[in-house]
Amino acid sequence: MAACSPALPQNTLAPAGEVARDILGLFQVIFWMAAVVFVVVQGLLIYAIFRFRRKPGDTAIPAQVHGNTPLEVAWTIAPAVILAVIAVPTIGTIGKLAEPPDGKPVAQVSVTGHQWWWEFQYPELGVLTANELHIPVGSRVNATLKSADIIHSFWVPRLSGKSDLFPGSRTTSRWFDADQPGEYQGQCAEFCGASHAHMKFRVIAQTQADFDAWVRAQKAPAAATTGAGATLFTNKGCGACHTIEGLAQGKVGPNLTHFASRGTLAAGEFVRNDENIATWLRNPLAVKPGSQMPNLGLSDSDIQTLVTYLQALK
Repeated sequence: MAACSPALPQNTLAPAGEVARDILGLFQVIFWMAAVVFVVVQGLLIYAIFRFRRKPGDTAIPAQVHGNTPLEVAWTIAPAVILAVIAVPTIGTIGKLAEPPDGKPVAQVSVTGHQWWWEFQYPELGVLTANELHIPVGSRVNATLKSADIIHSFWVPRLSGKSDLFPGSRTTSRWFDADQPGEYQGQCAEFCGASHAHMKFRVIAQTQADFDAWVRAQKAPAAATTGAGATLFTNKGCGACHTIEGLAQGKVGPNLTHFASRGTLAAGEFVRNDENIATWLRNPLAVKPGSQMPNLGLSDSDIQTLVTYLQALK
C-alpha cells in the first residue's frame, strides 16, 4: 500500500504519458476482474468452512463424494472464459504500444546500458550524455535499446513499461512521451550484478524551447580543458575511461564533457555537489560494489582539485 502514494517518484498509478496511461488502463481492468474472482472464491471458502464444519457431538463420517462432473466442468470453463476476456484488452494494448502513433514530432535516442550506468545518444542531434535523458514535451520519443555487457531493462514507471536490453548486435525499441515538464525517475529493472540497485537515471521532460537550449549547451565545447584540474585528470589516467571533448576520449565510463550540467552523479546515486563528488572520488567501490571505476588512492588535495575541475564542466 505504501508504494501507491502519489508522491513517490516510481508510482505506476500516476502516469504522465500516453504509454503509461494505456498500461495503467490494462492493469485496472485485470485488477478488478481478479478482485471479483478473489471475492467469489473466498466467499465460497468461508461458506464451506461454516456450512460443513463438524457439529458438536457429530461423530459420523461425512458422505464420501468422488467427483462431481458439473462442478468440474464449471471450474474448468470459468478460468478459460476469464482468460479469454482478459486477452481482448491485453492484445489490443500490446498492438497499440507496438506501433508508434503518427501526428507528433519525433525525437530519436539510442540507449545503451552499462554495468552500472546509462548512455544516451541523440544521433540526429550529435549529442552524447549519460544518466539523464532529456526529452521535449509533446514529442514521441523513439528509443533504440542495446546493452554493452549483459541484459539490462529500461524502465520509467510514470512514462513507460519495461524493455530489456541485450548484448551483442541485437537491439530492441520502445516509444513513449511525456505530457508535461518534469523529472521522472527510471532504473534498471533486470538484475545485472552487484550494483544493479544503483543503476538509476532520470528522464527530464522540457518544453521545446528549453530542450533546444539544452541541446545547444551540450554541443558546445567543454568549458575547461586546461589548468591544474585538467592536468591532474590526465595524469591520474581518468581520460583512459572518460571522454572530455578536447582533452580525453575514453569510452569505458560516462562522457564528462558537460558533467556539471547534470543534477546527479554515479547513475543517479547522488545529487551532484562538492561533498558527494568527493565521496565518489575517494572510494567508488564503497558506493558501487563491482564498479569499473577503481579507487585511485587520491589525496585530499587531489580530490579537491578534481572536484573543482568537474564542477566547472558546465
